[in-house]
Amino acid sequence: MNSSIVIPRGEEKVTVELTVKEALALSGQRFNDQPQVKSDATRKLKHAIDRKFEV
Repeated sequence: MNSSIVIPRGEEKVTVELTVKEALALSGQRFNDQPQVKSDATRKLKHAIDRKFEV
């Protein structure tokens, strides 16, 4: 089965400023002593995407 998702303006760039820890957390690194690192990074990413589509 070949299915694809069409995302309007999907080739546009989004800029997000992350700390090194946040970038590592999004790539799969775990910070057991700071579990909020990944959720903070995810929140920043979602916020940047939302701003991109607010036009």
